[in-house]
Amino acid sequence: MAQFKAISLSSSINLACYGPKRSDSSLQFQFSDYRFIFDTLLHSDNLICSRKLSTFHELSGKSSSLHGNAIVSNNVCMTLTPKNQGIQAVLSSNSGTDVATVTKGGGLRGKLNKVVLAYSGGLDTSVIVPWLRENYGCEVVCFTADVGQGIKELDGLEAKAKASGACQLVVKDLKEEFVKDYIFPCLRAGAIYERKYLLGTSMARPVIAKAMVDVAREVGADAVSHGCTGKGNDQVRFELTFALNPELNVVAPWREWDITGREDAIEYAKKHNVPVPVTKKSIYSRDRNLWHLSHEGDILEDPANEPKEDMYMMSVDPKDAPDKPQYVKIGIESGIPVSLGGKTYSPAELLATLNEIGGKHGIGRIDMVENRLVGMKSRGVYETPGGTILFNAVRELESLTLDRETIQVKDSLALKYAELVYAGRWFDPLRESMNAFMEKITETTTGSVTLKLYKGSVSVTGRTSAYSLYREDISSFESGDIYNQADAAGFIRLYGLPMRVRAMLNKGI
Repeated sequence: MAQFKAISLSSSINLACYGPKRSDSSLQFQFSDYRFIFDTLLHSDNLICSRKLSTFHELSGKSSSLHGNAIVSNNVCMTLTPKNQGIQAVLSSNSGTDVATVTKGGGLRGKLNKVVLAYSGGLDTSVIVPWLRENYGCEVVCFTADVGQGIKELDGLEAKAKASGACQLVVKDLKEEFVKDYIFPCLRAGAIYERKYLLGTSMARPVIAKAMVDVAREVGADAVSHGCTGKGNDQVRFELTFALNPELNVVAPWREWDITGREDAIEYAKKHNVPVPVTKKSIYSRDRNLWHLSHEGDILEDPANEPKEDMYMMSVDPKDAPDKPQYVKIGIESGIPVSLGGKTYSPAELLATLNEIGGKHGIGRIDMVENRLVGMKSRGVYETPGGTILFNAVRELESLTLDRETIQVKDSLALKYAELVYAGRWFDPLRESMNAFMEKITETTTGSVTLKLYKGSVSVTGRTSAYSLYREDISSFESGDIYNQADAAGFIRLYGLPMRVRAMLNKGI
């Protein structure tokens, strides 16, 4: 059987290329380090090599986006199979045939055309840029979403991205969309995960991932990539949203590469001439957006340890908060906050203002152990000052506008709603259907709530609504025409009948 032999490292094979989709008159097969690389062959339907091929080392790979047919002389037939089915190279001889699958070139793991990477400018994503280019032979478009993480996080990003090897940086301001279309629906639904977590990171991932899908379409990318670890929830949240375009390839470096920690990443960056971010490395893993700031890692990994005060960034220690309480009046329309102190704000402006107010009074600190979607428990500390104020306001107004049965059903569905959001199923039909239900039953949740903020606590001092089900003339202890207290006797007798029957049975009556 004929064998593929190693071609000289300095050798190259020129091919004449014929195909309707490219005007290039020739393509070149490069061999380097015993790898067979297609340098520019991307779209040709037919490929004919007129030069004899004397030696090969290995034609191997994982995937290809080539299509059409190729014919090569010297008894070597290369069939370019349909997209995503790879390329087969066949060498014929009197003794038999060997078949190997190869990628169309450029990368150690395969070939992609252009990848949109979720980019922060930190060490991990800076390293991912050259890693994608090396392993998939692709252009890298870095994408950064402004969801309120702070202006410092956005400074110098374009220079960092291009220094790492990216061809482009795309930045989109998603703050208003994030609050209006993601945060406020969760707020209206009363969604809390495991009694405490107000879903800050969970709500941010789908808005970012959806924007990446849009950018991929705009720049003609065939893949998207993220820097989430294989142990966390975010990989699921990103990739379930990426499914909005099922034709996109997804690359998750942390599930593929050999980098195991910060030192490995720094070494890789130096090897590939990537400038290592010089900012001081936090001992905590943090995620910040307009809704919250999360803290994980270091001493927090032991749930017995109390968080250090210097860890907090959005809120003061409640004991250091002002000694005088502050009153805030939140206006709400159909379950959605719209104003503060009678002044109307945009969704993002309202939340940013309340973050500042709430942080000053030490509002919204949560320390919890949660169950991650992937099965393990993790300990996190969250700061959600503005969100805590708004959550209390909406819930208190509902006490006026919703009846008992509706509140009970709403609260039970809120648990499932929160679970879906936490699990990254934002665009799941079930979540969307539940959201329609929440929107319908809160149509009359309109009014205002006054809250008192004092040293870490939020307490309601007043509620008012034109749709209030509370009637003073009925609820008053004074007698009235609408409610006859004597009617209660018959109600109690009928309401307690099942218990009376059981007691009679036990006594043999």
